[in-house]
Amino acid sequence: MIENRTQDKLAAVILAAGHGTRFKSHLPKVMHSLAGRPMIFYSVEMAQSLGVEQPVLVVGHGAQKVREFLGSDVAYVEQSERLGTGHAVLQARPVLDGRSRMVLVLYGDMPLIKPETLRRLIELHRVGDAPATMLTVSADDSMGFGRILRHADDNRVLAIIEEADATPEQLAIRELNVGVYGFEARWLWEHLPQIRLSPKGEYYLTDLIGMAVDEGYRVQALMLDDVTEVQGINTRIHLAQAEATMRHRISERWMTAGVTIVDPETTYIDADVTLGQDTRVLPNTHLTGSTTVGRDCVIGPNTWVKDSSVGDACIIRFSVIEGATIEDSVDIGPFAHLRRGAHLARGVHMGNFGEVKNSYLGPGTKMGHFSYLGDATVGTDVNIGAGTITCNYDGQRKHKTVIEDDAFIGSDTMLVAPVQVGKGSKTGAGSVVTRNVSPHSVVYGVPARPKEKDEGSLKPSEE
Repeated sequence: MIENRTQDKLAAVILAAGHGTRFKSHLPKVMHSLAGRPMIFYSVEMAQSLGVEQPVLVVGHGAQKVREFLGSDVAYVEQSERLGTGHAVLQARPVLDGRSRMVLVLYGDMPLIKPETLRRLIELHRVGDAPATMLTVSADDSMGFGRILRHADDNRVLAIIEEADATPEQLAIRELNVGVYGFEARWLWEHLPQIRLSPKGEYYLTDLIGMAVDEGYRVQALMLDDVTEVQGINTRIHLAQAEATMRHRISERWMTAGVTIVDPETTYIDADVTLGQDTRVLPNTHLTGSTTVGRDCVIGPNTWVKDSSVGDACIIRFSVIEGATIEDSVDIGPFAHLRRGAHLARGVHMGNFGEVKNSYLGPGTKMGHFSYLGDATVGTDVNIGAGTITCNYDGQRKHKTVIEDDAFIGSDTMLVAPVQVGKGSKTGAGSVVTRNVSPHSVVYGVPARPKEKDEGSLKPSEE
Protein backbone atom coordinates (compact mmCIF):
# COMPACT_ATOMS: atom_id res chain seq x y z
CA MET A 1 0.00 0.00 0.00
CA ILE A 2 1.24 3.49 -0.84
CA GLU A 3 2.38 5.28 2.30
CA ASN A 4 2.93 8.89 3.32
CA ARG A 5 -0.72 9.84 3.07
CA THR A 6 -0.64 13.22 4.72
CA GLN A 7 -4.33 14.03 4.39
CA ASP A 8 -7.31 11.73 4.65
CA LYS A 9 -9.48 13.79 2.30
CA LEU A 10 -11.47 13.02 -0.80
CA ALA A 11 -11.38 15.26 -3.87
CA ALA A 12 -13.42 14.96 -7.04
CA VAL A 13 -12.76 16.05 -10.61
CA ILE A 14 -15.86 16.26 -12.81
CA LEU A 15 -15.19 16.32 -16.55
CA ALA A 16 -17.66 18.61 -18.31
CA ALA A 17 -15.72 20.28 -21.11
CA GLY A 18 -17.31 18.47 -24.06
CA HIS A 19 -19.02 20.47 -26.79
CA GLY A 20 -21.97 18.10 -27.05
CA THR A 21 -22.13 18.66 -30.80
CA ARG A 22 -24.63 15.85 -31.30
CA PHE A 23 -27.14 17.78 -29.18
CA LYS A 24 -27.17 20.53 -31.82
CA SER A 25 -27.84 23.15 -29.17
CA HIS A 26 -26.56 26.56 -28.11
CA LEU A 27 -26.57 25.25 -24.52
CA PRO A 28 -23.67 23.24 -23.10
CA LYS A 29 -24.68 19.59 -23.02
CA VAL A 30 -24.42 19.39 -19.22
CA MET A 31 -26.90 22.26 -18.85
CA HIS A 32 -29.75 20.36 -20.50
CA SER A 33 -32.54 19.49 -18.08
CA LEU A 34 -33.01 16.05 -16.53
CA ALA A 35 -35.99 15.60 -14.17
CA GLY A 36 -36.14 19.35 -13.62
CA ARG A 37 -32.43 19.96 -12.97
CA PRO A 38 -29.52 20.70 -15.30
CA MET A 39 -27.67 17.46 -15.88
CA ILE A 40 -24.46 18.72 -14.25
CA PHE A 41 -26.28 19.21 -10.94
CA TYR A 42 -26.41 15.45 -10.30
CA SER A 43 -22.66 14.90 -10.55
CA VAL A 44 -21.93 17.87 -8.30
CA GLU A 45 -24.55 16.80 -5.75
CA MET A 46 -23.20 13.26 -5.83
CA ALA A 47 -19.65 14.40 -5.12
CA GLN A 48 -20.82 16.61 -2.26
CA SER A 49 -22.83 13.75 -0.74
CA LEU A 50 -19.60 11.75 -0.55
CA GLY A 51 -17.92 14.42 1.55
CA VAL A 52 -16.13 16.40 -1.17
CA GLU A 53 -16.01 19.99 0.04
CA GLN A 54 -15.68 21.67 -3.36
CA PRO A 55 -15.60 19.49 -6.49
CA VAL A 56 -13.39 20.68 -9.33
CA LEU A 57 -15.26 21.07 -12.59
CA VAL A 58 -13.33 20.93 -15.86
CA VAL A 59 -15.25 23.19 -18.25
CA GLY A 60 -14.93 24.21 -21.87
CA HIS A 61 -17.71 25.17 -24.28
CA GLY A 62 -20.38 27.32 -22.62
CA ALA A 63 -18.44 27.60 -19.37
CA GLN A 64 -20.11 30.88 -18.43
CA LYS A 65 -23.59 29.33 -18.33
CA VAL A 66 -22.32 26.54 -16.10
CA ARG A 67 -20.68 29.09 -13.77
CA GLU A 68 -23.87 31.13 -13.57
CA PHE A 69 -25.83 28.08 -12.48
CA LEU A 70 -23.40 26.44 -10.03
CA GLY A 71 -21.78 29.58 -8.63
CA SER A 72 -19.18 28.96 -5.92
CA ASP A 73 -20.34 25.41 -5.14
CA VAL A 74 -17.50 24.14 -7.32
CA ALA A 75 -14.00 25.21 -8.35
CA TYR A 76 -13.52 25.73 -12.09
CA VAL A 77 -10.65 24.89 -14.37
CA GLU A 78 -10.84 25.32 -18.12
CA GLN A 79 -9.69 22.90 -20.79
CA SER A 80 -9.14 25.27 -23.68
CA GLU A 81 -7.95 22.51 -26.02
CA ARG A 82 -9.73 19.16 -26.24
CA LEU A 83 -6.77 16.83 -25.89
CA GLY A 84 -8.43 13.90 -24.15
CA THR A 85 -9.46 12.81 -20.69
CA GLY A 86 -5.92 12.63 -19.34
CA HIS A 87 -5.29 16.20 -20.39
CA ALA A 88 -8.63 17.28 -18.87
CA VAL A 89 -7.85 15.82 -15.43
CA LEU A 90 -4.35 17.34 -15.55
CA GLN A 91 -5.95 20.81 -15.64
CA ALA A 92 -7.10 20.22 -12.05
CA ARG A 93 -3.60 19.60 -10.68
CA PRO A 94 -2.84 23.24 -9.74
CA VAL A 95 -6.05 23.30 -7.67
CA LEU A 96 -5.79 19.89 -5.99
CA ASP A 97 -2.14 18.84 -5.81
CA GLY A 98 -1.22 18.16 -2.18
CA ARG A 99 -4.72 18.83 -0.87
CA SER A 100 -6.25 15.35 -0.75
CA ARG A 101 -5.43 11.71 -0.28
CA MET A 102 -7.75 10.39 -2.99
CA VAL A 103 -9.16 11.82 -6.22
CA LEU A 104 -12.44 10.61 -7.67
CA VAL A 105 -12.94 11.17 -11.41
CA LEU A 106 -16.56 11.62 -12.57
CA TYR A 107 -18.38 12.89 -15.64
CA GLY A 108 -20.90 15.67 -16.00
CA ASP A 109 -22.89 13.69 -18.57
CA MET A 110 -23.22 10.51 -16.47
CA PRO A 111 -25.88 11.55 -13.91
CA LEU A 112 -27.41 8.14 -13.14
CA ILE A 113 -24.62 6.68 -11.01
CA LYS A 114 -25.90 6.05 -7.51
CA PRO A 115 -24.03 7.42 -4.48
CA GLU A 116 -23.90 3.94 -2.94
CA THR A 117 -22.00 2.70 -6.00
CA LEU A 118 -19.37 5.37 -5.57
CA ARG A 119 -19.12 4.63 -1.84
CA ARG A 120 -18.35 1.00 -2.71
CA LEU A 121 -15.68 2.18 -5.17
CA ILE A 122 -14.10 4.46 -2.56
CA GLU A 123 -14.05 1.68 0.04
CA LEU A 124 -12.54 -0.80 -2.43
CA HIS A 125 -9.82 1.70 -3.25
CA ARG A 126 -9.01 2.45 0.36
CA VAL A 127 -8.55 -1.21 1.31
CA GLY A 128 -6.58 -2.03 -1.83
CA ASP A 129 -2.88 -1.71 -2.53
CA ALA A 130 -3.02 -0.05 -5.96
CA PRO A 131 -2.95 3.64 -6.89
CA ALA A 132 -6.02 3.25 -9.12
CA THR A 133 -9.43 1.60 -8.78
CA MET A 134 -12.12 1.67 -11.46
CA LEU A 135 -15.74 0.88 -12.28
CA THR A 136 -16.57 -1.65 -14.99
CA VAL A 137 -19.78 -3.12 -16.36
CA SER A 138 -20.66 -6.13 -18.51
CA ALA A 139 -22.91 -5.26 -21.45
CA ASP A 140 -23.66 -6.28 -25.02
CA ASP A 141 -23.86 -2.63 -26.14
CA SER A 142 -20.36 -1.18 -25.81
CA MET A 143 -21.68 2.44 -25.64
CA GLY A 144 -18.30 3.45 -27.03
CA PHE A 145 -16.46 2.40 -23.85
CA GLY A 146 -13.01 0.84 -23.80
CA ARG A 147 -12.48 -2.87 -23.15
CA ILE A 148 -10.95 -4.39 -20.01
CA LEU A 149 -8.02 -6.70 -20.74
CA ARG A 150 -7.48 -9.38 -18.09
CA HIS A 151 -4.82 -12.03 -17.57
CA ALA A 152 -5.92 -15.44 -18.84
CA ASP A 153 -4.64 -17.27 -15.74
CA ASP A 154 -5.56 -15.19 -12.69
CA ASN A 155 -8.06 -12.73 -14.25
CA ARG A 156 -6.18 -9.68 -12.99
CA VAL A 157 -6.61 -6.41 -14.88
CA LEU A 158 -3.83 -5.76 -17.38
CA ALA A 159 -4.95 -2.69 -19.30
CA ILE A 160 -7.80 -0.76 -20.93
CA ILE A 161 -8.03 -0.64 -24.71
CA GLU A 162 -10.00 2.22 -26.20
CA GLU A 163 -12.67 1.11 -28.66
CA ALA A 164 -11.06 3.02 -31.52
CA ASP A 165 -7.76 1.19 -30.98
CA ALA A 166 -9.13 -2.31 -30.28
CA THR A 167 -8.64 -5.35 -32.51
CA PRO A 168 -11.67 -7.39 -33.63
CA GLU A 169 -10.92 -9.91 -30.86
CA GLN A 170 -10.72 -7.18 -28.25
CA LEU A 171 -13.97 -5.60 -29.49
CA ALA A 172 -15.72 -8.87 -28.60
CA ILE A 173 -14.89 -8.38 -24.90
CA ARG A 174 -18.06 -7.57 -22.94
CA GLU A 175 -16.44 -6.07 -19.82
CA LEU A 176 -16.34 -2.33 -20.38
CA ASN A 177 -14.47 0.51 -18.75
CA VAL A 178 -16.97 3.02 -17.37
CA GLY A 179 -14.39 5.81 -17.04
CA VAL A 180 -15.02 6.44 -13.34
CA TYR A 181 -11.92 6.05 -11.17
CA GLY A 182 -10.54 6.44 -7.71
CA PHE A 183 -6.87 7.48 -7.71
CA GLU A 184 -4.21 7.87 -5.08
CA ALA A 185 -3.74 11.62 -5.40
CA ARG A 186 0.04 11.91 -5.25
CA TRP A 187 0.52 9.05 -7.72
CA LEU A 188 -2.07 10.57 -10.08
CA TRP A 189 -0.42 14.01 -10.27
CA GLU A 190 3.01 12.42 -10.78
CA HIS A 191 1.89 10.12 -13.59
CA LEU A 192 -0.53 12.26 -15.58
CA PRO A 193 2.30 14.15 -17.36
CA GLN A 194 3.80 10.78 -18.38
CA ILE A 195 0.84 9.78 -20.55
CA ARG A 196 1.89 9.52 -24.18
CA LEU A 197 0.01 11.13 -27.04
CA SER A 198 -2.25 8.65 -28.80
CA PRO A 199 -2.43 8.26 -32.61
CA LYS A 200 -5.64 10.31 -32.44
CA GLY A 201 -3.77 13.20 -30.82
CA GLU A 202 -5.24 12.73 -27.34
CA TYR A 203 -3.95 11.84 -23.88
CA TYR A 204 -6.01 8.92 -22.58
CA LEU A 205 -6.67 8.73 -18.83
CA THR A 206 -7.06 4.97 -19.37
CA ASP A 207 -3.29 4.67 -19.93
CA LEU A 208 -2.81 5.15 -16.18
CA ILE A 209 -4.20 1.67 -15.55
CA GLY A 210 -1.50 0.12 -17.70
CA MET A 211 1.12 2.24 -15.91
CA ALA A 212 -0.02 0.98 -12.51
CA VAL A 213 0.08 -2.63 -13.71
CA ASP A 214 3.59 -2.13 -15.17
CA GLU A 215 4.72 -0.86 -11.77
CA GLY A 216 3.58 -4.11 -10.16
CA TYR A 217 0.27 -3.02 -8.66
CA ARG A 218 -2.88 -5.15 -8.82
CA VAL A 219 -5.59 -2.78 -10.02
CA GLN A 220 -9.04 -3.39 -8.51
CA ALA A 221 -12.20 -3.21 -10.65
CA LEU A 222 -15.70 -2.93 -9.23
CA MET A 223 -18.20 -4.46 -11.68
CA LEU A 224 -21.69 -2.97 -11.66
CA ASP A 225 -24.87 -5.01 -11.95
CA ASP A 226 -27.03 -2.22 -13.37
CA VAL A 227 -25.82 -0.89 -16.70
CA THR A 228 -28.26 2.04 -16.58
CA GLU A 229 -26.11 3.68 -13.89
CA VAL A 230 -23.32 4.32 -16.37
CA GLN A 231 -25.23 5.30 -19.48
CA GLY A 232 -23.62 8.46 -20.74
CA ILE A 233 -25.72 11.15 -22.43
CA ASN A 234 -24.36 12.15 -25.81
CA THR A 235 -27.57 12.77 -27.77
CA ARG A 236 -31.10 13.90 -27.06
CA ILE A 237 -32.15 10.28 -27.53
CA HIS A 238 -29.86 9.33 -24.63
CA LEU A 239 -31.32 12.23 -22.64
CA ALA A 240 -34.86 10.89 -23.11
CA GLN A 241 -33.72 7.41 -22.03
CA ALA A 242 -32.05 8.87 -18.93
CA GLU A 243 -35.20 10.89 -18.16
CA ALA A 244 -37.27 7.70 -18.21
CA THR A 245 -34.81 5.97 -15.87
CA MET A 246 -34.73 8.93 -13.50
CA ARG A 247 -38.53 9.24 -13.43
CA HIS A 248 -38.82 5.52 -12.64
CA ARG A 249 -36.41 5.90 -9.71
CA ILE A 250 -38.24 8.96 -8.37
CA SER A 251 -41.63 7.24 -8.56
CA GLU A 252 -40.30 4.13 -6.83
CA ARG A 253 -38.81 6.26 -4.04
CA TRP A 254 -42.13 8.01 -3.35
CA MET A 255 -44.20 4.84 -3.57
CA THR A 256 -41.86 3.23 -1.05
CA ALA A 257 -42.41 6.29 1.19
CA GLY A 258 -46.20 5.85 1.21
CA VAL A 259 -47.43 7.76 -1.84
CA THR A 260 -49.82 6.12 -4.30
CA ILE A 261 -48.86 6.69 -7.95
CA VAL A 262 -51.59 5.07 -10.00
CA ASP A 263 -49.64 4.92 -13.27
CA PRO A 264 -45.92 5.70 -12.98
CA GLU A 265 -45.49 5.51 -16.76
CA THR A 266 -47.66 8.61 -17.22
CA THR A 267 -46.61 10.48 -14.09
CA TYR A 268 -43.81 13.04 -14.20
CA ILE A 269 -42.23 14.06 -10.88
CA ASP A 270 -39.13 16.28 -10.80
CA ALA A 271 -36.19 15.52 -8.55
CA ASP A 272 -36.84 18.45 -6.17
CA VAL A 273 -40.54 17.70 -5.58
CA THR A 274 -41.65 16.42 -2.15
CA LEU A 275 -44.84 14.47 -1.43
CA GLY A 276 -46.70 13.65 1.78
CA GLN A 277 -47.82 10.23 2.96
CA ASP A 278 -51.11 8.83 1.62
CA THR A 279 -51.29 11.33 -1.22
CA ARG A 280 -52.57 9.88 -4.51
CA VAL A 281 -51.12 11.02 -7.84
CA LEU A 282 -53.34 10.19 -10.80
CA PRO A 283 -52.28 9.61 -14.43
CA ASN A 284 -50.83 12.30 -16.67
CA THR A 285 -49.86 14.52 -13.76
CA HIS A 286 -46.72 16.71 -13.88
CA LEU A 287 -45.22 17.84 -10.56
CA THR A 288 -42.29 20.08 -11.39
CA GLY A 289 -39.73 22.48 -9.98
CA SER A 290 -39.68 23.02 -6.22
CA THR A 291 -43.26 21.84 -5.63
CA THR A 292 -44.28 20.44 -2.25
CA VAL A 293 -47.49 18.46 -1.71
CA GLY A 294 -48.82 17.56 1.75
CA ARG A 295 -50.53 14.44 3.09
CA ASP A 296 -53.83 12.88 1.98
CA CYS A 297 -54.09 14.85 -1.24
CA VAL A 298 -55.47 13.79 -4.62
CA ILE A 299 -53.56 15.36 -7.51
CA GLY A 300 -54.76 14.80 -11.05
CA PRO A 301 -55.52 13.41 -13.45
CA ASN A 302 -54.17 15.71 -16.16
CA THR A 303 -52.75 18.28 -13.76
CA TRP A 304 -49.58 20.38 -13.94
CA VAL A 305 -48.11 21.88 -10.75
CA LYS A 306 -44.91 23.95 -10.83
CA ASP A 307 -42.97 25.66 -8.00
CA SER A 308 -46.01 25.57 -5.71
CA SER A 309 -46.86 24.62 -2.14
CA VAL A 310 -49.90 22.40 -1.60
CA GLY A 311 -51.14 21.68 1.93
CA ASP A 312 -52.79 18.57 3.37
CA ALA A 313 -56.09 17.02 2.16
CA CYS A 314 -56.27 19.03 -1.05
CA ILE A 315 -57.94 17.95 -4.29
CA ILE A 316 -56.68 19.34 -7.62
CA ARG A 317 -58.21 18.00 -10.85
CA PHE A 318 -57.44 18.77 -14.50
CA SER A 319 -55.76 22.05 -13.56
CA VAL A 320 -52.62 24.17 -14.02
CA ILE A 321 -50.88 25.54 -10.92
CA GLU A 322 -47.73 27.69 -11.08
CA GLY A 323 -46.00 29.61 -8.33
CA ALA A 324 -48.99 29.30 -5.99
CA THR A 325 -49.58 28.65 -2.29
CA ILE A 326 -52.46 26.34 -1.43
CA GLU A 327 -53.31 25.73 2.22
CA ASP A 328 -55.08 22.66 3.69
CA SER A 329 -58.42 21.23 2.49
CA VAL A 330 -58.59 23.25 -0.72
CA ASP A 331 -60.64 21.92 -3.63
CA ILE A 332 -59.63 23.07 -7.13
CA GLY A 333 -60.95 22.36 -10.60
CA PRO A 334 -61.58 20.94 -12.99
CA PHE A 335 -59.80 23.18 -15.50
CA ALA A 336 -58.67 25.85 -13.04
CA HIS A 337 -55.56 28.00 -13.47
CA LEU A 338 -53.57 29.39 -10.55
CA ARG A 339 -50.90 31.78 -11.75
CA ARG A 340 -47.89 33.08 -9.88
CA GLY A 341 -48.69 34.75 -6.57
CA ALA A 342 -52.02 33.02 -6.05
CA HIS A 343 -52.67 32.10 -2.40
CA LEU A 344 -55.70 30.03 -1.45
CA ALA A 345 -56.32 29.77 2.29
CA ARG A 346 -57.74 26.77 4.16
CA GLY A 347 -61.02 25.39 2.86
CA VAL A 348 -61.22 27.48 -0.32
CA HIS A 349 -63.19 26.05 -3.24
CA MET A 350 -62.22 27.12 -6.74
CA GLY A 351 -64.56 25.94 -9.47
CA ASN A 352 -64.04 24.95 -13.06
CA PHE A 353 -62.51 27.34 -15.59
CA GLY A 354 -61.51 29.85 -12.90
CA GLU A 355 -58.25 31.81 -12.87
CA VAL A 356 -56.43 33.47 -9.98
CA LYS A 357 -53.32 35.63 -10.33
CA ASN A 358 -51.37 37.40 -7.58
CA SER A 359 -54.36 37.24 -5.23
CA TYR A 360 -55.27 35.99 -1.77
CA LEU A 361 -58.53 34.12 -1.12
CA GLY A 362 -59.37 33.88 2.58
CA PRO A 363 -60.51 30.78 4.50
CA GLY A 364 -63.75 29.23 3.36
CA THR A 365 -64.17 31.44 0.32
CA LYS A 366 -65.99 29.93 -2.67
CA MET A 367 -65.03 31.01 -6.16
CA GLY A 368 -67.53 30.03 -8.83
CA HIS A 369 -66.77 28.89 -12.33
CA PHE A 370 -65.65 31.11 -15.22
CA SER A 371 -64.25 33.75 -12.85
CA TYR A 372 -60.99 35.72 -12.86
CA LEU A 373 -59.37 37.31 -9.81
CA GLY A 374 -56.19 39.29 -10.42
CA ASP A 375 -54.35 41.50 -7.89
CA ALA A 376 -57.10 40.95 -5.36
CA THR A 377 -57.39 40.39 -1.62
CA VAL A 378 -60.48 38.41 -0.68
CA GLY A 379 -61.57 37.88 2.90
CA THR A 380 -63.14 34.96 4.79
CA ASP A 381 -66.29 33.13 3.65
CA VAL A 382 -66.79 35.23 0.54
CA ASN A 383 -68.93 33.99 -2.35
CA ILE A 384 -67.53 34.80 -5.79
CA GLY A 385 -70.32 34.20 -8.29
CA ALA A 386 -69.85 32.64 -11.69
CA GLY A 387 -68.36 34.96 -14.29
CA THR A 388 -66.95 37.47 -11.80
CA ILE A 389 -63.97 39.45 -13.10
CA THR A 390 -61.60 41.88 -11.43
CA CYS A 391 -60.75 44.49 -14.06
CA ASN A 392 -57.26 45.07 -12.70
CA TYR A 393 -55.45 46.58 -15.70
CA ASP A 394 -56.14 50.01 -17.18
CA GLY A 395 -53.75 49.64 -20.09
CA GLN A 396 -50.78 51.04 -18.19
CA ARG A 397 -50.88 49.87 -14.56
CA LYS A 398 -52.31 47.08 -12.41
CA HIS A 399 -54.77 48.04 -9.65
CA LYS A 400 -55.93 46.32 -6.48
CA THR A 401 -59.36 44.92 -5.60
CA VAL A 402 -60.29 44.27 -1.95
CA ILE A 403 -63.32 42.14 -1.02
CA GLU A 404 -63.91 41.96 2.73
CA ASP A 405 -65.28 39.08 4.84
CA ASP A 406 -68.73 37.57 4.17
CA ALA A 407 -69.30 39.53 0.97
CA PHE A 408 -71.51 38.06 -1.76
CA ILE A 409 -70.42 38.84 -5.31
CA GLY A 410 -73.22 38.08 -7.76
CA SER A 411 -72.71 36.33 -11.07
CA ASP A 412 -71.10 38.33 -13.90
CA THR A 413 -70.00 41.14 -11.61
CA MET A 414 -67.24 43.38 -13.02
CA LEU A 415 -65.05 44.88 -10.27
CA VAL A 416 -63.21 47.82 -11.85
CA ALA A 417 -60.07 48.32 -9.77
CA PRO A 418 -59.02 50.09 -7.67
CA VAL A 419 -62.13 49.23 -5.71
CA GLN A 420 -63.16 47.89 -2.31
CA VAL A 421 -66.24 45.87 -1.38
CA GLY A 422 -67.06 46.16 2.31
CA LYS A 423 -67.78 43.42 4.81
CA GLY A 424 -71.09 41.62 4.33
CA SER A 425 -71.93 43.53 1.15
CA LYS A 426 -73.66 42.14 -1.94
CA THR A 427 -73.52 42.90 -5.64
CA GLY A 428 -76.34 42.10 -8.01
CA ALA A 429 -75.86 39.86 -11.01
CA GLY A 430 -74.30 41.71 -13.95
CA SER A 431 -73.16 44.69 -11.85
CA VAL A 432 -70.24 46.87 -12.92
CA VAL A 433 -68.70 48.14 -9.67
CA THR A 434 -66.65 51.28 -10.22
CA ARG A 435 -66.78 52.78 -6.70
CA ASN A 436 -66.15 51.43 -3.22
CA VAL A 437 -69.06 49.55 -1.66
CA SER A 438 -69.93 50.29 1.98
CA PRO A 439 -70.13 47.41 4.48
CA HIS A 440 -73.46 45.53 4.66
CA SER A 441 -74.90 47.26 1.63
CA VAL A 442 -76.29 46.08 -1.71
CA VAL A 443 -75.28 47.46 -5.10
CA TYR A 444 -76.46 46.57 -8.59
CA GLY A 445 -76.65 47.89 -12.12
CA VAL A 446 -74.33 49.49 -14.68
CA PRO A 447 -72.62 51.31 -13.13
CA ALA A 448 -73.47 49.71 -9.80
CA ARG A 449 -75.34 51.89 -7.33
CA PRO A 450 -76.73 51.22 -3.85
CA LYS A 451 -80.16 49.70 -3.38
CA GLU A 452 -82.48 52.23 -1.79
CA LYS A 453 -84.14 51.26 1.48
CA ASP A 454 -87.77 51.39 0.23
CA GLU A 455 -87.16 49.18 -2.77
CA GLY A 456 -88.72 45.75 -2.61
CA SER A 457 -86.47 44.30 -5.24
CA LEU A 458 -83.20 45.05 -6.95
CA LYS A 459 -83.98 47.55 -9.74
CA PRO A 460 -82.58 50.90 -10.83
CA SER A 461 -83.77 53.88 -8.77
CA GLU A 462 -85.68 56.65 -10.53
CA GLU A 463 -83.92 59.95 -10.93
